[in-house]
Amino acid sequence: MQVLGLCRFSYPAIGGFQTMHSTVEERRQFLYQSERLDERFRLFETIALPGLKQQTDQDFHLLIVVGECLPKPAFDRLHDLTADLKQVQIAARPPGRHRKVMQEVMNAARQNLDLPCLQFRHDDDDAVAVDFVERLRGTVIDNAGLFQNRAMAAIDFNCGYLARADAAGIQAKRVHRPLMTAGLGMFAQGGNRKSIMNFTHNRINRAMPVITRPDKPMWVRGLNRFNDSPKTRSTTAELSPLSQLQEAEFQSRFAIDQSHVRRVHSVP
Repeated sequence: MQVLGLCRFSYPAIGGFQTMHSTVEERRQFLYQSERLDERFRLFETIALPGLKQQTDQDFHLLIVVGECLPKPAFDRLHDLTADLKQVQIAARPPGRHRKVMQEVMNAARQNLDLPCLQFRHDDDDAVAVDFVERLRGTVIDNAGLFQNRAMAAIDFNCGYLARADAAGIQAKRVHRPLMTAGLGMFAQGGNRKSIMNFTHNRINRAMPVITRPDKPMWVRGLNRFNDSPKTRSTTAELSPLSQLQEAEFQSRFAIDQSHVRRVHSVP
């Protein structure tokens, strides 16, 4: 079964953000400010990419949607960071309605719209566990009776970490949170043109059944200055420096190396 992921990398969509802007140009100026882009790249390199590169099931595709107006130095940097990840396809699009553009990108990447597929969304400052794709497929196999007669169904891995990464390293807190972006997948039946990007992640259970997998940590939710969600930016979650056991877990579960985090975030 085809597995498709989608990551918006500073795409200036019309809609799709909680941070509001009056015009596309205002949004473009916000997204492309050098301080913000630099932070996104540091998090993308040290948090998001490692686990994707080390997936135990390598049979997936990741679509990274950018604006056609993304500054060339940023586009080149993104291309260089993902050059060794054969599953990545960078899709440049003009500004457009968020849900419509994302649905079009996802459906264009489906090998056969008449066959079912699995989908996930991935923020550029989050991480998924190295067995995320494998466990998505495994959940469908284990629950074939539920999926075979459904137009859509979701899979929610609700255990993960809230984390902040900077030059001092990683501070984190293990939590159980339902329907987080990073821990969510969706099954789309053959013939169904809707994608996971058509639904607000924390309300997807209003549109389809959800299978919850609450066991081992499957995601890292990045907390930083430029989180789109005001609630996330102002969170009072008490994070602590990683213990030795947690540092080993971040390495084994997410391929995140704390020394790499410190090194990248320390570069002026």
